[in-house]
Amino acid sequence: MEVKHQEPAASQPDDQIVGTSVVSTEPPKHRGIYLLPNLFTTSALFAGFYAIIAAINEHYVAGSVAIFVAMVFDTLDGRVARMTGTQSAFGAEYDSLSDVIAFGLAPALVAFLWSLNSLGKIGWICSFVYVAGTALRLARFNTQIGRVDKKYFIGLASPSAAALVAGSVWAFTEAGVASEVLAIPFAVLVACAGLLMVSNIRYYSFKDLGDRRRVPFVAMIALVFIFALVAVDPATILLLAAFLYALSGPLFEGWLKIRRKKMQ
Repeated sequence: MEVKHQEPAASQPDDQIVGTSVVSTEPPKHRGIYLLPNLFTTSALFAGFYAIIAAINEHYVAGSVAIFVAMVFDTLDGRVARMTGTQSAFGAEYDSLSDVIAFGLAPALVAFLWSLNSLGKIGWICSFVYVAGTALRLARFNTQIGRVDKKYFIGLASPSAAALVAGSVWAFTEAGVASEVLAIPFAVLVACAGLLMVSNIRYYSFKDLGDRRRVPFVAMIALVFIFALVAVDPATILLLAAFLYALSGPLFEGWLKIRRKKMQ
């Protein structure tokens, strides 16, 4: 009688087929929340919340400064996440929600309580245009991740728009200018900042500079010079920088159109 040797059973895969469906035997993967980058995001959110409370108590300079502090934390959370490899979908969504408060609602309320409330309905409409522009800009940004050139922002970034609004309140308050005198031009500025955020105008993002592990020595000297310049008169210098950056986008687009016409 011949004995046939049976081949050993093949090792079962991690996914077993039952009927027409696939049943996974792997343990479920738990989605964790990284502490460090989200701690910076929470700090930015707190700074934006503090700015609102300060404005309600008529401390407009403190509220404006808090918005700039939120910008520092907002910059750090993304950099820290990339450097430590702790990027996550949760962190991206949490960052966007924080930005709506810190760079949308907080600057709009500071602007309204400082000056725009003297214009009645026009004042709060301009403030709402700014808040809506911030929310729409962030929603569009999240849908464009990985599909657009990271060298440019499409529309004015919300921290830059917040710097334009908060810097104006800070600088003119310290200069002793009456807020009622600036109500109309300030309302135009706030509304334009909101519209620039949802525009298709391109702004240089500076992200390609941040990805470099090494920078020239001249860049370090320039950075020290910038810090020293800001220290001389923070309110005026930061407002001027925000205004020039907001203006750079339309000027860049205008220069591109003129260049295309010449090439045709």
